[in-house]
This record gives sequence, structure tokens and C-alpha cells, in this order.
Amino acid sequence: MNGLKQELGLAQGVGLLSTSLLGTGVFAVPALAALVAGDDSLWAWPVLILLVFPIAIGFAALGRHYPSAGGAAHFVGMAFGPHMARVTGWLFLSVIPVGLPAALQIATGFWQALFGWSGSELLLVELATLLVIWLLGTRGAGSSANLQTIIAVLIVALIVAIWWRGGIAPTEIPWPSPAEVDAGNLFDALAVMFWCFVGLEAFAHLASEFRDPERDFPRALLIGLLVAGAVYWGGTVAVLHFHAYGEGRAAAASLPGIVVDLFGQHALWIACIIGYLACFASVNIYTQSFARLVWSQAQQLPQSRLGRLSSRQAPVNALSAVVGCCLLCTVAIYLLDLPLDVLIVYANGIFILIYLLCMLAGCRLLQGRSRLMAIVGCVLCLGLLLMVGWKSLYALGMLAALWILLPKQALVRQ
Repeated sequence: MNGLKQELGLAQGVGLLSTSLLGTGVFAVPALAALVAGDDSLWAWPVLILLVFPIAIGFAALGRHYPSAGGAAHFVGMAFGPHMARVTGWLFLSVIPVGLPAALQIATGFWQALFGWSGSELLLVELATLLVIWLLGTRGAGSSANLQTIIAVLIVALIVAIWWRGGIAPTEIPWPSPAEVDAGNLFDALAVMFWCFVGLEAFAHLASEFRDPERDFPRALLIGLLVAGAVYWGGTVAVLHFHAYGEGRAAAASLPGIVVDLFGQHALWIACIIGYLACFASVNIYTQSFARLVWSQAQQLPQSRLGRLSSRQAPVNALSAVVGCCLLCTVAIYLLDLPLDVLIVYANGIFILIYLLCMLAGCRLLQGRSRLMAIVGCVLCLGLLLMVGWKSLYALGMLAALWILLPKQALVRQ
């Protein structure tokens, strides 16, 4: 019994995963995909979903048979021992100083679009966002799930409203025939679009908080993946239909621009609020997942305050540590005016490496078709590392450093 409250149902799980996958991408990636591949990007989404499905099934099977707040670190530990579990956990946590502050900056960009804020005003919005995430986290996963389910509904409603008001009919969708698809364009689009489906590893940390993890966790993961894919495809259709993309045009402004054209300037409020909430949802699930990983790792340390739960069975101390770290990094990045773009690319390599480690664990722990999907997932992850190129050396170097520097002796459990 891990102590966390088991309160999540299927609908809440779908809401959590779909919003974590949509995040900032739903406003920016359809335009980027259209810019890279044009009409061919309509085929890229179903191809990407087919490629990600083996990885998703691998995560679903691991979460079903080995539910734990430790998520990826727990799966890897079950397969390769406690030292590798700690290495994987710290590898995941190494994203906090860069990834979360970067996502916060993207989220506050919608407030800048509405009010023209900049500098310290946006910093205050980032800190207020962290405070709300902390307050949500103190109430347990159920509160976050309920809020993010509402956000998922709002995002879907926005895409549906664009299709309805814009008069987009299925017969007008510019599907190219398979023979007309340019393979180079397709691969370029896939390289951009893959990052929309980073989030499966964060969702794995919540597996043990489902009321029926064996039944509902894999269903929520696969349904959430399909919902997110359908929303991305629908957004791409809208961007292509209204030609809301091009060089020199901000990708994140594509869908808000369509909303303004269709519904008037006053509708910019609605688009920006939904955009901010989508970003908030992504930051929230990662923060809650990091907190659960810290709590899980702290179970191995006698008398650790980070390993304690609140009266609501929430890892509040671990959450406070994660939020505090993010707060300090956010302020430091603001004061030093650090460029984040390159660092985020390096962080993406870490996510792919974590996926690869989980699929390797699946090859060892799973049986039957689930094991076959894990093997396919390994091949796909290796291909993605090659796609990242030399920048993947950052993630591989981090893995090697953690393997060498972290103590190898087994820690005493409480």
C-alpha cells in the first residue's frame, strides 16, 4: 500500500492525459506542422499516433501491472535494480530547472497578448501560477483531474467552434493521396510533432492513484492519446483551411488569429484564456508527477520529511520542494535573462531517453503482445535519439554522470 489516495476514475484520467499532451502544443504545433509539410501534415498525425501507440501500450501495460508513484523510475528499478531506478528518477528530475520555467514563460505569453505585459508583470503571473499549482496539489490528484477534465472539454469545444463557424466540411479537407505525399516533408513534420506526445512518462506517476488501476489506467492512457491526436489533427485542418501559417508569423498566434477572424476581436479573450489553461494543465501534471517521484524516492530514506503525506494523503512536502525549486529557477532565469530554447532541445533528449529506459524495462518485465510493443517502442525511441542527433549526447552524458556519481549501495527502507 503506497499511501496515496486512490480517487481517479476513467474520465478524470482521460482529462489529465489529454491536457498534458495538448499543453502548449495545441496552439503552436499545427501551424508548425503545416509550415513544414503543408497538406502532407494531415497524414503525419495519424502516422505519428501509430508510431506512438506501441510506446503508449508499453506504458499502459507497465502501469497496469506495476502501478506506483515512482512511475518510470519504478518500472526501471523493477527490471534493472534500485541503482538504475535512482538514476532514472534523477534523470527525470533534472528537467525541473529548465522545463517547468520554460513552460511557465510560454503560458504567460497569453497574458502578454491580452494586456501587453512584460518583464516583472509576467514574472508575477508565473509565480501566481506556481502558487495555484501548489494549492491544487495540496488537495490531492482528484482536484487536479477535475480541473483538467474541464480544460480538456474547453479545448475540444474551441476546435469544434472553429470548424462550425468556419464552415469546414469533411469534403473540403485537402487530403493528398498517399502517392502524392512527400516522404521528406512527412519525416520533417514528425520530428516537430513528436513533442506533442511527451507526457506519457509523467502520467505514469499517477497510476497508483486510480481507483482501479488495472482497468482504468491503460484505458485512460490510450483514450487520452486518441483524444489529443484528434484535437491536433482538427487544429491542423483549421490552420490549413484558413492558411493561418507562414514565415514570420508566430505559430502560437495561429488559432487565436482564426478565432478573432471568425468571432471578432472580443473573442481573443476566450482563445487566450483557453491557451493559458492548456499550458497550465501541462505544467500542473508535470509538477504533480515530479512531486510523486520525489515522495516515492524519499520512501527509501529513514525519517525523510519528503516521504510524508498530508491528512489528505497528498505528498505536500515533496510538492513544496518541487515548486520551491521551480520558483528559484524561474526567478534566476528572469534575473539572468537566460536563453531557454537550446536548453529545452537538450531536455527533449532526456525525455526520449526515459522512454527508451521504460521500453527496455518492458522488454524484461512484460509478456506476450505487451512485450512485443515494448520491443517496437525501443526501436522507435532509438530512431528518435538518432533524429535528435548530436544534441542527444547531453542526455546520454547526464545518464552516465548520474550512474557514476549516485551511490550504488542499497538504501534501507523504513
